[in-house]
Amino acid sequence: MIDKLKYHLRNMKPLDVVIIVILLLGSFIPHVVYGIQLSQVDEDAQIIATVKISGEEVYRVELSEDTPHEEFTLEPAEGQYNIIEVDGTRIRNKEDNSPDQLGVRRGWISKPGETAVVLPHQLIIEIHAESPDGEEIHQEDSDIIIPM
Repeated sequence: MIDKLKYHLRNMKPLDVVIIVILLLGSFIPHVVYGIQLSQVDEDAQIIATVKISGEEVYRVELSEDTPHEEFTLEPAEGQYNIIEVDGTRIRNKEDNSPDQLGVRRGWISKPGETAVVLPHQLIIEIHAESPDGEEIHQEDSDIIIPM
């Protein structure tokens, strides 16, 4: 193992090291951008969770300390179900019958910009911030494309 490492280090050019360092630093850019967006959310902003099936909003709730615990079942199509749980400042896809269980494994979400997706059921749970007058903060102009 050490011999292989020495072999590769001997064959590296100085520009290879520069490229590796630039790519390593560049990999942290999404985390920095996300942190900046979260810091720009006002304290008086409302955190809103929306549940969409096939791009159509079916449920909307403000996530706050006063939000009561709630659990409900959605049936996107024949033979499909999703159990959604809201608990104060967070929401999750508690249970579903999709094959990969990615939405369930995502767990609780509570911060603006976070999403939980169940592609086989075309279900998306999104968190976003709204100003007190109801306008979405950091609204993106892009549309979500849902495969059919």
